[in-house]
Amino acid sequence: MTKVAIFPGSFDPFTKGHEDIVLRGLKIFDEVIIAIGINSNKKRYFTVELMQKCIGETFKDFPQIKVITYNELTAQLAKQINAGFLLRGLRNTTDFEYENTISQVNTYLNQTLETVFLITSPRFAYISSSIIREVHRYQGNIDEFLPYNLP
Repeated sequence: MTKVAIFPGSFDPFTKGHEDIVLRGLKIFDEVIIAIGINSNKKRYFTVELMQKCIGETFKDFPQIKVITYNELTAQLAKQINAGFLLRGLRNTTDFEYENTISQVNTYLNQTLETVFLITSPRFAYISSSIIREVHRYQGNIDEFLPYNLP
């Protein structure tokens, strides 16, 4: 049986920390689907289309990694695409508190869904998308934090 994991998020932007979680997830799962959530209530800094293109380019040599967008509950998406796992990265205890609550709701909505937490590699633990957006907004160089070059 193929082990399929969804790595959901807004990925605004997708960082080297995210890349690290995906690559480490491939040691556990046969397939990792990076699912960019579309939330109409949330104003994005980088477009979904740009992130889908950049992430796809980052993993172009990995056929076991797919990039999709979705606009529904993650637990429902998992049922639709027969994914049995959610892959999540944790930088700190604050992340754990937040992710643990979401995990419990996802399990309530889809009893076959398991969430797997990976602790962020120390060299990426300080990277957050919100900080990267702020640096970029004020013309700071963010190349060091991203696994791709922005157009």
